[in-house]
Amino acid sequence: MAELITSILLTIQSILFASYAGIANAISNSPAFILQSFTYALIGGLFPALIWLWFWMHESHEHHEPKYTLWLTFICGMCAVFLVYPFQKGIAWLIGEPTGTWTIILIWAGLEELFKFFAAYFIALRNKVEIFDEPIDAFVYLMTASLGFAALENTLFLITPLLQGNAISSILVGNMRFMGANLLHVAASGLLSLCIAFAYFKPVWIQRMYTLIGLAIAFVFHAGFNYLLTLIETGIIGKEKVFLAFSFVWITLIILILALEKVKKIKEF
Repeated sequence: MAELITSILLTIQSILFASYAGIANAISNSPAFILQSFTYALIGGLFPALIWLWFWMHESHEHHEPKYTLWLTFICGMCAVFLVYPFQKGIAWLIGEPTGTWTIILIWAGLEELFKFFAAYFIALRNKVEIFDEPIDAFVYLMTASLGFAALENTLFLITPLLQGNAISSILVGNMRFMGANLLHVAASGLLSLCIAFAYFKPVWIQRMYTLIGLAIAFVFHAGFNYLLTLIETGIIGKEKVFLAFSFVWITLIILILALEKVKKIKEF
């Protein structure tokens, strides 16, 4: 069991690298097997994210957003993964520090949160006339972008074990990400969305200040979770603490659900 947890944590620490390595090692496999593995990885990656997306949309079911805008935001959130990865590797190379240091973890988490925000902002949040026309929309679109990001991460996580013919490992990794990693993205973006929503009717300079504060909170929250996993992976703290890390995310989500009821009631006057 300890070896399994260690394997899962190492996978979380090396999202895209592990996926690309698995693809490279699978060149000798038949095209049909590779296509099948990619199909299963895509289904396994999208399905958990879509379940959580349905849940959050149900929480705000009284506020109907244009479906094409939601899907475009979701797709842009997925595309953000490919943009984040080069920046993360480039900054790590420039700084020259190991990937497990707090500095690198904070920068990498910050980049992920920033690109998720950009995905929601450029598609929806910058249009306060037709699309972002009430405070709760900040929550809706940031959740959609973050789950799009998580969906592609899920897919890349699952590709490696599937290409190696390890279906059991894929199922276990998929379950772990359904319970924890997906919700990490949701929780971090949710904290940012609360800051944006509560400043919706305030002057522009206050809106910008709240957005910066929300981004900072999301950066630290995301980095704190990843840093805790790194401490577990390196043996500095016990591996049983992985459940403590996930509990930390779940508690934050409960708070977000309660805060969402407050956001629904925000009025201009």
